[in-house]
Amino acid sequence: MSTELLLPAQPSFVLRGHSAQVHAVHFIQGNTRLLSADSEGWLVSWNLASKRPAAVWKAHGNAVLGIGSWGQDRIITHGRDNKLAVWQLGVQDEEAVGKTLPVDKPPVTTPQPWLLHMLTVNTLNFCSFAMCLDGMPHPYTAHTAIKARKHPPPILIAVPNTMDSGGIDIYQLPSESRAAVILADRHITTGMVMALEIQTESTKLQVVAGYESGHTMAFVQSDPGAQFQRLYCAQPHSQPMLVLSMSIIPSRDCYLTSSADAIVAKHPLPAVQGVWKTELKPFKVVQTKHSGQQGLQVRSDGKIFATAGWDARVRVYSTKTMKELAVLKWHKAGCYTTAFAEIESCCPTKVEDDPVKQEDTEAQDDKSIVHRSSAVSTVQQRREARAQSTHWLAAGSKDGKISLWDIY
Repeated sequence: MSTELLLPAQPSFVLRGHSAQVHAVHFIQGNTRLLSADSEGWLVSWNLASKRPAAVWKAHGNAVLGIGSWGQDRIITHGRDNKLAVWQLGVQDEEAVGKTLPVDKPPVTTPQPWLLHMLTVNTLNFCSFAMCLDGMPHPYTAHTAIKARKHPPPILIAVPNTMDSGGIDIYQLPSESRAAVILADRHITTGMVMALEIQTESTKLQVVAGYESGHTMAFVQSDPGAQFQRLYCAQPHSQPMLVLSMSIIPSRDCYLTSSADAIVAKHPLPAVQGVWKTELKPFKVVQTKHSGQQGLQVRSDGKIFATAGWDARVRVYSTKTMKELAVLKWHKAGCYTTAFAEIESCCPTKVEDDPVKQEDTEAQDDKSIVHRSSAVSTVQQRREARAQSTHWLAAGSKDGKISLWDIY
């Protein structure tokens, strides 16, 4: 019996707009927008329905290390210029912001979104920020829902310590105050902090860090104002870290790390499991035989995760088995970052499978201006619904391009 060779997977779309290396990508606003940032400090918000820029501005004077979102209309950017900025950019704010892509060399003074907050932070480590909601969850009512749209709930931001590159600072927004400090461990030589994750569980605050030495540690603060305790320490990575990536799995019972070596490891989260100061080990350490996997991201359902490879390949793994599921090859230069669309918040609107039917319906009543206007609106809504419901995987590369994949 003859077998047919499957053709290599190809990206559904390629976004070309950056003239420098793409360092970060992030989906926002219910998957209707994709943020991308490069090594020259430019930020682009892409409309995923039209695949065109919705907003472009110079966010930082140096490379952008990371980007995130806070509520529905606030963007957080972290640059190598020692600044962490919070911008207001809702759909209604996009008209006032520039649209000229960096590859077309727009002026540096292009219109920017409204700047809400600016923190001076340490960026010597090349470590991006981590964030989570601050405090215990509150009852969700219609009043709090309306209030959250105008003023999103407070958040905590974790970054490397300003004075000690092995320590960690935790800031609170919108107060811009420093809420806590985790000092560097004096008994273990870890080097600089290279990756951070932070999460809250009831009154507990948990911080996970990856270090230059290949160590990873988990710290817990049991009550506000209390000292952080180190509950977990492991060194799964064999060589000094040029870059280290990590991501907490949505179930909050473990997290993943990757680095400049070929190891991908899964670790326990002791505080969540109720384990205190016991000799824990990584759940699984996998030798992938592919060095330099960074930008590790877990999809919102926790089933798969992806890494960006220095060999220009994006690899997708099973979170449960840690087995490699797919290798996505399109870029000609190394990949630096990945991002998954939030599939749990997908638009529930059903998308018509056959676009020809819609076109025929419009043609039958082309004499009606009202109907034509309604049809245009319907087509636009269908495009937006399709963009929101697609299981996008975005990858940013050294070549300045962003590939969009529709897999799994």
